[in-house]
Amino acid sequence: MTTGKINVSVENIFPLIKKFLYSDHEIFLRELVSNGTDATLKLKHLISIGEAKVEYGNPVIEIKVDKEGKKIHIIDQGLGMTADEVEKYINQVAFSGAEEFLDKYKDSAKDSGIIGHFGLGFYSAFMVAEKVEIITKSYKDEPAAHWTCDGSPEFTLEPADKTSRGTEIILHVAEDSLEFLDDSKIGGLLNKYNKFMPIPIKFGTKTETLPKPEDAPEDYVNETFEVDNIINNPNPAWTKQPTELSDEDYKNFYRELYPMQFEEPLFNIHLNVDYPFNLTGILYFPKLGTDMQIQKDKIQLYQNQVYVTDNVEGIVPEFLTMLKGVIDSPDIPLNVSRSGLQADGAVKKISNYITRKVADKLKALFNENRADFEQKWNDIKIVLEYGMLSEDKFYEKAGAFVLYPTVDDTYFTLEELKEKLKDNQTDKDGKLVVLYAGNKEAQHSYIETAKAKGYEVLLLDSPIISHLIQKIEGDNSGLTFVRVDSDHIDNIIKKEENTISKLSDEEKETLKTSLESYIPKAYSVQLEAMDSQAAPFIITQPEFMRRMKEMSQSGGGGMFGMGNMPEMYNLIVNTNSDLATSILNTEDKTHQEHLVKQALDLAKLSQNLLKGEALTAFVKRSFEMIK
Repeated sequence: MTTGKINVSVENIFPLIKKFLYSDHEIFLRELVSNGTDATLKLKHLISIGEAKVEYGNPVIEIKVDKEGKKIHIIDQGLGMTADEVEKYINQVAFSGAEEFLDKYKDSAKDSGIIGHFGLGFYSAFMVAEKVEIITKSYKDEPAAHWTCDGSPEFTLEPADKTSRGTEIILHVAEDSLEFLDDSKIGGLLNKYNKFMPIPIKFGTKTETLPKPEDAPEDYVNETFEVDNIINNPNPAWTKQPTELSDEDYKNFYRELYPMQFEEPLFNIHLNVDYPFNLTGILYFPKLGTDMQIQKDKIQLYQNQVYVTDNVEGIVPEFLTMLKGVIDSPDIPLNVSRSGLQADGAVKKISNYITRKVADKLKALFNENRADFEQKWNDIKIVLEYGMLSEDKFYEKAGAFVLYPTVDDTYFTLEELKEKLKDNQTDKDGKLVVLYAGNKEAQHSYIETAKAKGYEVLLLDSPIISHLIQKIEGDNSGLTFVRVDSDHIDNIIKKEENTISKLSDEEKETLKTSLESYIPKAYSVQLEAMDSQAAPFIITQPEFMRRMKEMSQSGGGGMFGMGNMPEMYNLIVNTNSDLATSILNTEDKTHQEHLVKQALDLAKLSQNLLKGEALTAFVKRSFEMIK
């Protein structure tokens, strides 16, 4: 029997402290199961290169919970350890066996799947255990060893009577961690961290029932039997080649990832690259609509099939964090700060690759079946529009597939839209004017007025649209976007003829003076000769000021320094309307004011600007009028 002290030196204690500054003790199970997986994969590799002359068999990692004894057992059938190896790998803290193995076999072990990152994971056992035992037998023809430690630097190491290859770790659970003796707790942790580990993980048994034979009598009782409960899928879809998977395989894997998600994904993107970095994964586009508050953190990050986190910020481009799926890469450094991660060269390459891959997939979907892509547009547009704003590389590719729908459900690419507008919608400077609505219902009257004049009106209703059109205008100097209820469209779009006003210049000046005496200062009165059937009063907003206000409200306030912009509106008065003539000719100032206020309130109502006390007064006044 050997006794001694674990070698913890100053130079190797700091990496240990750095590694285990975890706030959540539950990771102990991930680490220990990962170590068992390492041991099994190492053995498989040594057998494959002829260095280990043993049968691999069908190894599993087994987890047992002993509630009465307050113990948790983690058992593997991997390569095991000799007493000397226990001294080396367990007692010399911070000497990673996985790293040494990879270094020794770096050429042949490249694709062995060894989880080198978790080399120190064994000591996480002391997060929940007051005493830890290791009973292990090497694949080599040497005696088994039994190591025991109570969490202090003291340990014992003695021979054991174990005859089967592999390692059993026994955790004597501490009083403050008894929650980990609950089967459902352990099952939940295994499902969270080890759901796709490459070695089968057994946790208890389950009952299965034989199917009833066709010729069975009515009183036949189906035979049941107990089988091992394997809780993981060792060969998840992302570890396979895209050519091996059908559409149904991708959908089934989505259901496996998100069992409580009842809507099918719209489409998926399979990531598979091994140079200049290793990256596999599958990303899914769910139905997203226009809600910017969609829950993120639905993409799971793995390292060699070991779950790490669902916070992939800095690894996946931000606009894609609204997607779902899995990313698996051994090349992502996990023990660095978020800012360090974003500055890491390999991570930047991975992020750029994902951006390019998504853009290529979208372009292919658009080219293969444009009609289907158009049907899905409203469910994916918020991601793509956000991507255009936040990722220059994505923006460069977006012209090939980003769509601009009209209020009549016709879809254009930007180049198609330019071609459509060039003959009918230009301003005095020769720029193409893109009219758009932000809300089809609220701006219905404005849309109808524009359509009656033969104008094309887009429906752009994303919450970030003001930011996006600012960027598009900057990159396409021949384009200007104008919301359909902004400055009156006939003042923006170049027309060959103007409607003649029924009022003389003197009458118009008198009318404007009268109107301004009753109209709030936030409104700029503009007289315009329009068709006599057009609305007598129309409220518009200056496009520039409205857009800046929207941008400040959606996150651009700090950027533009316009967090508290004043309300500004245009009141367009149709000088050819009967109401304009009535207001001009009414000598009773009280009645004149009454007409102006009622007409203004009606115009406000059409713009959803009439609220609170003003709305109450308007309703009361209207009822008085119809008595």
